[in-house]
Amino acid sequence: MELSSATKLMTGVTLIIVPTIEYGGSFLLSVLIGKQNALGLNDLQKSFFRAGHAHAGVLVILGLICQLLTDATSLPDLVQWSIRISLVLSSMLVSAGFFFSVIGRDVTKPNGFIALIYVGAILLAITLITLGIGLLMNR
Repeated sequence: MELSSATKLMTGVTLIIVPTIEYGGSFLLSVLIGKQNALGLNDLQKSFFRAGHAHAGVLVILGLICQLLTDATSLPDLVQWSIRISLVLSSMLVSAGFFFSVIGRDVTKPNGFIALIYVGAILLAITLITLGIGLLMNR
């Protein structure tokens, strides 16, 4: 199967971004094993950072797979580009929501940035449903 130029572009950009997830994992690991907690992170922050990192990894893998699947649809180019961009954007929004909603000292509950998680999740759901319909229509 020959990849479209759009798939090559979005997959290339996504793969270049993956080292930022690796760096975040390295930082998180050092905090969790106690080597670095100069920031004084509490359990809530550690949990949210862990969730943000995990969601980033899983959603990037899902996004890479869906980039390939988008080529198998006969959806209009504009819809395909919306799917491609939304896949990357939703993973960023969900992860950012976990990280930014607990930034600060003595945080006891998430702040308003938690809304990014919901926005990203809704965007991802709409994107996946659209892609699924596109695949079913092109059987």
